[in-house]
Amino acid sequence: MSELVNVSNLVRAQARRAPEQTALITPEGKAWRRTSFAQLERRIDLLSHALRRAGLVRGERVLVFVKPGPEWVALLFALMRTGAIPALIDPAMGRAGVLACVQRIAPRGFVGTTAACLLKLLFGEPFRSVEVTLTSGNLALGATPLNKIVDEEEGAFEPAQTFSDDPAAILFTSGSTGPAKGVVYTHGMCVAQTAALRELYGMREGDVDVACFAPFALFGPALGLTTVLPRIDFSHPARAKPEEVVLALQAHNAVQCFGSPAIWRRVAPWCARNGVKLTGLERLMIAGAPVHPSMVEECRAMLPDGDVHTPYGATESLPVSSASGAEILAARERTASGAGNFVGRLAPNCEARVIAIRDEPIPLWRDELLVKPGELGELVVSGPQVTREYAFEPDHTAASKIRDGACTWHRMGDLVRMDEGGALWFQGRKSHRLETELGVFGPVAVENVFRSHAAIARCALVGLGERGREHPVLVVEPHTSAWPSSDAQRASLATQIRTAGASHPLGARVEHVLFQRALPVDVRHNAKIDRGALKRWAAEQLR
Repeated sequence: MSELVNVSNLVRAQARRAPEQTALITPEGKAWRRTSFAQLERRIDLLSHALRRAGLVRGERVLVFVKPGPEWVALLFALMRTGAIPALIDPAMGRAGVLACVQRIAPRGFVGTTAACLLKLLFGEPFRSVEVTLTSGNLALGATPLNKIVDEEEGAFEPAQTFSDDPAAILFTSGSTGPAKGVVYTHGMCVAQTAALRELYGMREGDVDVACFAPFALFGPALGLTTVLPRIDFSHPARAKPEEVVLALQAHNAVQCFGSPAIWRRVAPWCARNGVKLTGLERLMIAGAPVHPSMVEECRAMLPDGDVHTPYGATESLPVSSASGAEILAARERTASGAGNFVGRLAPNCEARVIAIRDEPIPLWRDELLVKPGELGELVVSGPQVTREYAFEPDHTAASKIRDGACTWHRMGDLVRMDEGGALWFQGRKSHRLETELGVFGPVAVENVFRSHAAIARCALVGLGERGREHPVLVVEPHTSAWPSSDAQRASLATQIRTAGASHPLGARVEHVLFQRALPVDVRHNAKIDRGALKRWAAEQLR
């Protein structure tokens, strides 16, 4: 049964419990700006009044193109406090992708930086539904500056009477494994997510969290954490300067930090070279792409007081499960033999099942969908932190959701095995599976076997040929120092790599090993390998 709940009340409650506690620490020139919970709550109220005065009301979709920072955090909570629905689109997906997403959700409101307002003016057609345009900047460009309609004399804003099933926000997927889709978060789901994260990791109010992924700057205030935003470009984590991440951690005595593998691929070697230990850091969290045990080992070397954790989930469902670094390394031999990536046991209030691999929609749940224990299949999950639909995407909703009475199962699109203890072993994306004469395989599980070769930084297995008779091709990104500079070296290294993978039935079938200096990756986390692009490239190379 739906109940009254507004996610912005989580910030208000913390502001009342600990008004002087720092909510946000953000870069300001070469210094740091501190925003207390009382200040954040006050700004949320003032912006809520301004948004309402501008004509934005409950249930209306509002595009937000503001850079992560105190105003961004306050603005998003203010929109949710009014009952409006902020929509976040990752600008890193490119102009065409962004404009397609805008057109699809037909927003009535728009709040953006000066640059975003200019984009809106230049490409007006996708924005034709927008009636209220506001800017966080000072130049109008057809927009009303927010600060001009904020009245500092106004008091507390009464939150909209939203229910747990009411939409709170629309967060677009990155589009790295298909078209970007608007995931509808409800107020109840947001509250359930924060509760699950708190219980899963034992988060304490007042813990200092460094967020290297912008959405975690929203989780922090909702969890009562002090959230630090480092000096990085959140749209391009692979370009982050490791010393800036380390500075943010050390200067503020961080207890936890979340970042994609692209972040830690830069930070861990930097710390090793400079003899830096991240003292006091209890939880180093890595997510956004499969995490190999070698990365876990590198990161654990930085942590004298903590461990690595790999929260597993998706925009549509987070958290699903989590594994500690100690557990991942204990399972290293199984991973290297082709069992897949150990992604841990289920998060609080999350239920999971494994169903037979199929691509067509499944409207209603039936028990015969289940595979036998330990068999490879697609993971489906249910629980209060699981979304129920995509915004204005009935076909994608039908393809990804299974109705089961009042319950909704989300099809993760991931291939897994669930062991006898209920733990999950990730094998790869369903859309990336190889269907061969030997059977169906998830690529990540097989790639881990090849990763035993010291020259490999990353690799990707793709299938070429007729479905059901595909033959595997391995594309390798060697470590820079191991790059084969001649045809003879390339042939020798390819032979060594094939030998390394020969212990796996499918690995033994790899005839072609191709090399790239840097594998293409997704736009959001800069860590998921773009296997579609690689498959097309490999086919061209072998013609």
